[in-house]
Amino acid sequence: MKVTITLLFSLSFLFLAGCGGKARYVDSTGPNTIVSVDRIDIQDWSRAADQMVQNLLASGVLDRSERQPAVLAVSRIVNNTSQQVDTNLLTKKIRVALNQSGKAVTTTTVGLGGTAEDPLAKDQAAYESFRSGGDGDAGVQPGYSLSGRLIETYITAGSTKQTTFSFQLSLTEIKTGLAVWEDEVDITKQGKKNAVGW
Repeated sequence: MKVTITLLFSLSFLFLAGCGGKARYVDSTGPNTIVSVDRIDIQDWSRAADQMVQNLLASGVLDRSERQPAVLAVSRIVNNTSQQVDTNLLTKKIRVALNQSGKAVTTTTVGLGGTAEDPLAKDQAAYESFRSGGDGDAGVQPGYSLSGRLIETYITAGSTKQTTFSFQLSLTEIKTGLAVWEDEVDITKQGKKNAVGW
């Protein structure tokens, strides 16, 4: 009898422990996401993008653009961290927010090195320009380009690790080549191991 009760208790404990480890959905920007000490997490991308968009919109730079809404192209975002990351996790969030604000639109037909994000739209815009007597340029040319850099700083004290990820962006007026807006957002994380929640 004692063995049966012990066995049932053990099985119940294992069942309950197993249920607690099931995968579940969490809000990507909410407090229940996993926080890692040495990686850029989804909430870090969102936090950096949100702060930078708010700063850019508050600066008034886009309101002074000759063309309204301002036309932006995304240039190079250099990754100087130890991770292989897709910088679109930052730039796409910024582009979406700026497009939704009505203050700016982003071109998908002009890209770094002549490559277009949307080759079909580029070809069609060039065709329409040529057909209407233009020079065959691929649509509206951007007035600004967005470039930047990701930097990682790592330090330890005993068994505690600390990593700072610096998100740096510059908005350059293409006509003058001058940076008309710049921002830097630092996200610092500290701990001995990864954890759930922040």
